[in-house]
Amino acid sequence: MDPGENTDREDRSRLPVALAAGAVVVLILLGGVLLASRTMRSHGPAAIESLPFGPAEQAYAQRIHFTNPQMARATNFLNQEFTYFAGTISNDGTHTLQRLQVILEFHDPMSQVVLRETQLLITSPARALEAGQRRDFQVTLDHVPATWDQQYPSIRVSGIVLGE
Repeated sequence: MDPGENTDREDRSRLPVALAAGAVVVLILLGGVLLASRTMRSHGPAAIESLPFGPAEQAYAQRIHFTNPQMARATNFLNQEFTYFAGTISNDGTHTLQRLQVILEFHDPMSQVVLRETQLLITSPARALEAGQRRDFQVTLDHVPATWDQQYPSIRVSGIVLGE
């Protein structure tokens, strides 16, 4: 028996083991990606703490306006669809908006709410919106139901932290 023949047999016997190990690693990685995407989809974004919305905040909400609505849809490399809602927020009051929470409602053709999403548009005093100023905003939604009527969602203020 030639010494080179022995090495060829060893290499051939290792090949199926290496292929099987590689296939197991690929399956584990694929399973992890699928599990992670399902977990993110089922739990959604972290819960948003409720901001104050007493009589003073409700009165001030009348001075906050949303204009220039725009929407777009995109799909990422995992074939997940996202909807982007953007616009301009105006603080037409006399106080600084340190934090601002809104509720977006998407409706179906029969005007029933099919998605209600709470979002923070101003997240901290460091990003405050001064009196008389306006700023663009964008919200990313990972799931808008197919029954949505393709119209802009309604947007209303649901919490405010005012500054001086």
